Order: sequence, then structure tokens, then C-alpha cells
Amino acid sequence: MQTGKQLAVRETPIPGFLVIDLPVHGDNRGWFKENWQREKQLALGLPDFGPVQNNISFNATAGVTRGIHAEPWDKYISVAAGRVFGAWVDLREGPSFGATFTIEIDPSIAVFVPRGVGNSFQALEEDTAYSYLVNDHWSAEAQSEYTFLNLADPTAAIAWPIPLEQAELS
Repeated sequence: MQTGKQLAVRETPIPGFLVIDLPVHGDNRGWFKENWQREKQLALGLPDFGPVQNNISFNATAGVTRGIHAEPWDKYISVAAGRVFGAWVDLREGPSFGATFTIEIDPSIAVFVPRGVGNSFQALEEDTAYSYLVNDHWSAEAQSEYTFLNLADPTAAIAWPIPLEQAELS
């Protein structure tokens, strides 16, 4: 994990999908970060997406792989412990349909995922905690609006660091 970063927002090939560099302050006790700070992040161009729920996916072993699914809400994703390889595919209609983006996320990086972009990740370490804020509440009815893509879809061609045949798949 890189400490000493400045808070910054980077664009990606997927429109509206943003990478956020987070300052992490560490010492002999561990580390601290402001994971979501509305005023500062809005000033850098993040949308004011109004999170209403925080979820955490705990992944006990390296190789746990989840996704690729697009939900009917926006997500702000970060890692509280461990590291993940994140992979996203634009599943929205339009000129960027099928665009992919991958990045390794540790506690010093977050991403903003707009609704309609397929989200997936693979835990790279044991005891990885993947956290995400969303701007709508989960409901059984919302599942009918999900869009899915197979993790091994050849058109997305995600280069998973741990081969899927050796991974624990959701």
C-alpha cells in the first residue's frame, strides 16, 4: 500500500468510472484514511451520488472472485484490508459498450462505478475486506434489473491474476 498520496481523481476509458487516490497516513500502530469525504471529493469532480447504504464483502482466501454484474445503483468501492484485482465492463448501451478497465485496489485506492457498469473483483490476499457505498437500498425487486456477464466472457477478455479454474467463484 502506498502512503503519502495526495487526494486525486483520475478518469478511465469507461465514461463516468473514476479512480480515486486516497491519502493513507501510517505509523507503527497501523494506518488511517478518510475513505469518503464528500466535500473534498466533490471538489475534485466526484458526483454527489448520495450514498444510503454501506456494504462489506469479506473474502477469507486469495482467489475469491465475484461478479461480473451491473446493478441499478452507483457504487463507491474501496478496500479496508487486503488487496483486490478489480475488473469492470461497461454494459450500458452506447459507444462505450464493452469497454473494460482493470486496476489493483489496496486501501490507498477507491473507485466510483456508475450504474450499468459491470463490477467484479478477485481477492489477492487472505482476509480481504471489500467495502462499497451505494445510493439505493438492495431489494429483491432490484435483482430483476441486474445485468450479468460471465467472468470468463471472451469478449471482455479479463486477464485474472489467479486463473478462474483455480479461483473460488461466486
